[in-house]
Amino acid sequence: MPWLLPNAWEMRIIPNLVFVVILFVTVYHHRHTALILGLSFGMLHDVVFYGRILGAHSFAMGVSAYLIGWIFQLPRAPLPLMMTVVLLGSLLEDSVLFAIYSVFNLSQVPYNWALLHHMLPTMLFHFAVALLLYVPLRKQIEQLKKETRKEEAA
Repeated sequence: MPWLLPNAWEMRIIPNLVFVVILFVTVYHHRHTALILGLSFGMLHDVVFYGRILGAHSFAMGVSAYLIGWIFQLPRAPLPLMMTVVLLGSLLEDSVLFAIYSVFNLSQVPYNWALLHHMLPTMLFHFAVALLLYVPLRKQIEQLKKETRKEEAA
């Protein structure tokens, strides 16, 4: 995303826009759907971008989406709550990834350094993207829910 981020921030911010959409799905649709999406897109992310360890992003996205959906399952979550969900979900996913990389000795930096230099800038970027996508994604997911209910009733 060189057109959105300054050159100095390119190695600090990891824009995971699919995860932001998955967080919307987990709150406005269902956590099990978000779990499957997180596992699928996380594995795709592992295969395409990172070859050091397969399954890390898949596990982190799936578990984070499921846990966030378990905590914040509201049919009509307002904007402030959804932005809190995005911030907490982004922090949870990055923390799970950090834990996985630390267990397999792929990360030699302490958690507080990673939090300040990678996780917080990424959280703020995800927050800004979620603000832009809030209205269109919410309407799209609510429309998808209505169509699903109509199919089930028929």
